[in-house]
Amino acid sequence: MTLVRAKKHLGQHFLTDKNIAAKIVDSLNPEGRFSQVLEVGPGMGVLSDFLLQKEAYQTSLIDIDTESYDFLKKKYPQLGERLINADFLELDFGSIFTGSLAIIGNFPYNISSQILFKVLDNRQQVVEVVGMFQKEVAERCAAKAGSKEYGILSVFLQAYYKVEYLFTVKAGVFNPPPKVLSAVIRLTRNEKATLDCDEKLFWLIVKAGFNQRRKTLRNAVSSLMNKEKMAGEPMLDLRAERLTVDDFVKLTNAVAASRQ
Repeated sequence: MTLVRAKKHLGQHFLTDKNIAAKIVDSLNPEGRFSQVLEVGPGMGVLSDFLLQKEAYQTSLIDIDTESYDFLKKKYPQLGERLINADFLELDFGSIFTGSLAIIGNFPYNISSQILFKVLDNRQQVVEVVGMFQKEVAERCAAKAGSKEYGILSVFLQAYYKVEYLFTVKAGVFNPPPKVLSAVIRLTRNEKATLDCDEKLFWLIVKAGFNQRRKTLRNAVSSLMNKEKMAGEPMLDLRAERLTVDDFVKLTNAVAASRQ
């Protein structure tokens, strides 16, 4: 079969090292709460080869690239409708998958944050993610409060998932090699169906705090609260990067009470 050309506009860097591909697939928790697995951006199927050997999984593949889709259709004729030619970011999960789902992939770096926010939008269904990201993004996802990497993505992901930085991957195992290091992380859904606060307000506070991360929260989120009622709140004298997820939940409840 004719090989698929990596396309710069799609952020494609095809993994060529089969040992790393196997390691990524083995990073899925075989005792997880899922049997359905969706691979995003399979390219020429280096991860797919190992995924499809796992009989415990019902594996589906999705790729926006028509050339990859045509290649994979010939390579895996047994997949039928489980090979999807579509944009993952536009996918309606509920129309295709029933129940819990795991997502895996060597994700295109140019849309990695969008992929993670798509996961968050579908957090009640997506119980696990194992993925290759740019190392900087992976570190941001797993960062703890107080570190310079800690930000909006860290808080939102860690509110609903356990985030583990698994291993670093060098550029030479890709074709074409990216100009950055890569890393694999695992997200495992926690037991929180919802946060113990107004979730919309939580998101607003986190975004406002980190969008002005050099300011104290008293200044960064001032438009969201009653300043007089919140005058004695000590968390407001900190910057956003100092607050854990639980701290943000407590602050959200205090802000919500001040608005009543």
